[in-house]
Amino acid sequence: QVQLVESGGGLVQAGGSLRLSCAASGRSFNPYTMGWLRQAPGKEREFVASITWSGGIKYYADSVKGRFTISSDNAKNTVYLQMNSLKPEDTAVYYCAIRSKSTNPEYDYWGQGTQVNVSS
Repeated sequence: QVQLVESGGGLVQAGGSLRLSCAASGRSFNPYTMGWLRQAPGKEREFVASITWSGGIKYYADSVKGRFTISSDNAKNTVYLQMNSLKPEDTAVYYCAIRSKSTNPEYDYWGQGTQVNVSS
């Protein structure tokens, strides 16, 4: 069983920055991909960014390209999301998630989420 714990959310003014962290624990932790997704009030959950655990290949949603950076520290089983130039539309609950295998079409482990609020 894998457990994910996010931290780093909060309130920031537009144009500011936040860094989210997601620490994973579990036996033989070696996921295929770790990712960040978000859900704003009244909207569906959407993909933000992901990184493959072994190759470090990164993917980003168009809405965050050039502003957000995903990274990982494999020794610490931790993934980060550096968010710069934040906009009010980035306000959401941000979730860390894992695709444990490449054959899994969906993320199969989720954190509890951390709230990010960006004021205008």
